[in-house]
Amino acid sequence: MQINLVQKRAFIFLLLFFYFGCKERTSPVHPHWVEDAIFYQIFPERFSNGDPSNDPTKESLKGSWPHDAESAWQVSPWTSDWYKLQPWEEQNGKGFDHNVQRRRYGGDIQGIINKLDYLSELGINTIYINPIFHSPSLHKYDAATYHHVDAYFGPNPQNDLEIMENEDPVNPQNWQWTEADKLFLELIKQAHEKNIRIILDGVFNHTGINFWAFKDIQEKGQQSKFKDWFVVNAWDDPATEQNEFDYAGWTGVKELPELKEDEKGLVAPVRDYVFASIKRWMDPNNDGNPEDGIDGWRLDVAEMVNHNFWKKFRVHVKTINPQAYITGEIFWEDWDNNKYMDPKPWLKGDEFDGVMNYRWAVAMSDFFINKEKKISAGKFADRLYDLDLSYAKETRYQLLNLMDSHDTDRLSSHIVNPDLFFDKMVTLHDNPGYDVRKPNAHEWQILKLIVTVQMTMPGAPMVYYGSEAGMWGADDPSERKPMIWPEFVYEPEFANISTTPRPVDPVFFDSTLFNFYQSIIKIRNEQSALRSGTFRFVYSDNPSDQLIYLREKEGEQIMVVINNAAKATEIVYPIQKSSWVDLLNGSVFSTTDKFLHVPIAEKTALILKRKKN
Repeated sequence: MQINLVQKRAFIFLLLFFYFGCKERTSPVHPHWVEDAIFYQIFPERFSNGDPSNDPTKESLKGSWPHDAESAWQVSPWTSDWYKLQPWEEQNGKGFDHNVQRRRYGGDIQGIINKLDYLSELGINTIYINPIFHSPSLHKYDAATYHHVDAYFGPNPQNDLEIMENEDPVNPQNWQWTEADKLFLELIKQAHEKNIRIILDGVFNHTGINFWAFKDIQEKGQQSKFKDWFVVNAWDDPATEQNEFDYAGWTGVKELPELKEDEKGLVAPVRDYVFASIKRWMDPNNDGNPEDGIDGWRLDVAEMVNHNFWKKFRVHVKTINPQAYITGEIFWEDWDNNKYMDPKPWLKGDEFDGVMNYRWAVAMSDFFINKEKKISAGKFADRLYDLDLSYAKETRYQLLNLMDSHDTDRLSSHIVNPDLFFDKMVTLHDNPGYDVRKPNAHEWQILKLIVTVQMTMPGAPMVYYGSEAGMWGADDPSERKPMIWPEFVYEPEFANISTTPRPVDPVFFDSTLFNFYQSIIKIRNEQSALRSGTFRFVYSDNPSDQLIYLREKEGEQIMVVINNAAKATEIVYPIQKSSWVDLLNGSVFSTTDKFLHVPIAEKTALILKRKKN
C-alpha cells in the first residue's frame, strides 16, 4: 500500500499527537474541581465543641507557650466575654496576653462533624482545616507528630496517648489508628458524602519541642539516631553543669525547632517520614484508592522550604491522587520589613497548584478599605490586571482568594481599622490603640461589598470561619475567638485592653449576614461564568470610585457593577442594546439610547446577568 506525502504527514502528526497527548496526561495537572470550590477555613480548637468529655487538661498544655502548666486553669467558657479574665486567670496576675495563650475552649473533630449540615446550608464545598496533628498548643503549628490527630480532638484521649507512647513512630508498619485518627477519617467520609472536600494544613518547615524525634535528641544528645533531623547549633557538654544544647527555631522561636535541609530539601530520613505521613492521610486504606483520604494540602511558610523538596512533594502527592490540591502560603520575603514575595517560582507546574492570594487581598484592601493607602478605581484595575497577567491562564483559577485568616485581623475589624492589613503594628501588643469594637452598619455594608467582589472574581474564594456569622477581632490572638453559634447565648463584649474606648457590644449569630453570604455563594455556585469565565474590566471612573467588570463563558455574560463611593449614584454605561437581570433581587435594567442606566446604593456591588434575546 502506497501513501502520499499528505497522508504521511498526517500519520506523523497523529503519532506526535498521541505521544505528546499521553505524555501530557501523565504529567502533573491542576485539579479541575478547584475552580468550582468555595473554601471555608476552620480553626479546630475554636470552631465547635462537639464532645466535652475529651476537653483538654492542664497537663496537655505542657510544651506550649507560655509554658505555664502550674497556675490554676480550667477550660474556658465558650460564650464568655473575650477580653475578660476568668477567675482562675486573675489569680496568676499575668494579664490577658499570658492567659489567652493558655486558653482552651474544647473545639474538636466531632464539632466539625456536627456542623457539616450548617456548612452545606451555607453553600461551601471545601474545608481547609488548620493543623490537627497532636501538639500541646491551641494552634497546633508545633506538631508532636505528623501521623496522629491530636488526642484531645478525639473521643478517648488517654487511650490515644498510650498508643502514641508505645508505638515506634519511625516505622510506618508499626503505626496504629487512634480513636482521634478514626474520628477524623469519619469526618472525611461524612464530608465526602455531602460533596465537601477536606484540605489539611501541612507544617513541614518545623515541629514543636514535643515532637517525638526532637524529644529523643533532648534526652540522648548526639547519641540519638535522630540527631541529624534538626538544625542543631551546639550540643550539650555532659562534663559541664550548664546545658549548652542550642538549635534553630522558626524565625528564632525556640518552641518551633526547624527541620534540617540539604540541597535537595528536607534530609532523607525526615522526608521519608513526612511522605509516609502524607500517604497515611491521603490513602488511609493503602489500597491505591484515595477516595477515603483528604483532598489536598495547604503548606505553611512554604517559602522557607527548599524548592527541590516541593518538587518531590508534588510528585508524591499527585501519584497518590492526581486531583489533590496543593496550595502554598507564599507572602513574605522579608518578614521584618513587610516585603511581598512573587509566588511565580512555585507556580511553574512542578510544585504548587496555587497559593494563598494575599497579593489580591492587599489590592482589595487598598481600594475598598484603606484611607491613607487608598488607590483609585483605575489603579485597582491595573493592579488586578498585573496579577492576572503574572500567572498562567490555568493557574489563576487555582488561587485561593482570601480577605482574612488565622494570621490576620478579621475582615470586619480590618474595615474598622484601615491601613493596617498585614502590618506588624496590627496586633494590640504593637498597636494599643487598635479599635476592638464591633463594626457599625456602614462597616458591615463595606464587608458585603467586598464579599460580593470576592465571590465574583477568578480564583477560589475562602471564608474564614465565623465571618458569615458576624464575628470580629484583632490580629492574633483575637481573630481566633470561639465561633458564634445561633443556639448559644453569649456574654456581651465589654472588657477592653485597647487604649481606644469601646461600647458594650452584643454578641450573637447574625442571621441577616449569614443569609447574605448564603445568597452570594449560591449565585457563584449556579453561574459557571463566575467560577471559570474570562475576566476583564470594562469601565472605571476614578473621581466617582466606580468600576465594572465582565465575566463571560460560553455565551453567558455577567456584569459586576461596583459603587465604592459613600453615596448612592446612577452609573451610566455605554453598551449595545441589551437587558440585564440583577441576580440578587430580580430587577431588570435595559439600555436606553445605547446607554445602560444603573441606580446603585453606596458601597454596593450588583451582579447583573445578560438576558438572552
